[in-house]
Amino acid sequence: MGVTESEGLRSYLTGGMNVDTLYLSEFIKGLNQGASAKEDDNAIKKNMAYSAGLRIGLQISSQIVSSIKSDLFGEDSTQTINKDDFVAGLIHGLNNKNIISIDVAKEYSQTTSEAIKAKRLEVEYADNKAAGEKFLEENKTKEGVQTTPSGLQYKVITIGKGAIPTAENTVKVHYKGTLLDGTEFDSSLKRKEPSTFRADQVIKGWTEALTIMPVGSKWELYIPQELAYGTRNSGQIQPFSALIFEVELIGIEK
Repeated sequence: MGVTESEGLRSYLTGGMNVDTLYLSEFIKGLNQGASAKEDDNAIKKNMAYSAGLRIGLQISSQIVSSIKSDLFGEDSTQTINKDDFVAGLIHGLNNKNIISIDVAKEYSQTTSEAIKAKRLEVEYADNKAAGEKFLEENKTKEGVQTTPSGLQYKVITIGKGAIPTAENTVKVHYKGTLLDGTEFDSSLKRKEPSTFRADQVIKGWTEALTIMPVGSKWELYIPQELAYGTRNSGQIQPFSALIFEVELIGIEK
């Protein structure tokens, strides 16, 4: 029976576990050691724990560190993270010998990672940021365009006479979103169905506009990147992109 299973095992080793057949003898050594253990032998638990540590350690070397590096630094080959420090942090955490609490470490890691990525993206997408700033600077002087203290710009197309939503209200709207070059990236009009959402569950520029906009209004919004998606890459919307939306506030849901 063992012979009949060997073909499937070989396929699993090479395909599922990425074992190089040049080192098949090492696998067989481990196979013999594992198979010789008694069912209630502590050696089984010990070897399983060792195997799990080895597997995760190899993932750190082959995948995890490079993935974190790519996320933080993109294609900048001059930057990296210290693998030894990363592993040391894992071990300290597992042994409950942390110098700082997990919560503090999480907050520091998130804040630092976001700052590093923002700095990198600001360089990579400097043209986007500059184009948005130039557009908004010129646009604010055009007839009918109003600018709020936050930098949001809007032009009233249709004056509504209904209630004005609060940030906690659920609103129903029709909208069309475009990039500065006129590329349309989203439209409820094309879907032929209004969108419904809470006014505080969208980008900041939308939330601000919706909470000063009477029901029945149709406005054109010119949203600075910091009130839109900022450093995020969202489909056709690249980081630091200023956006244009045509928004019609149909109603407030009850």
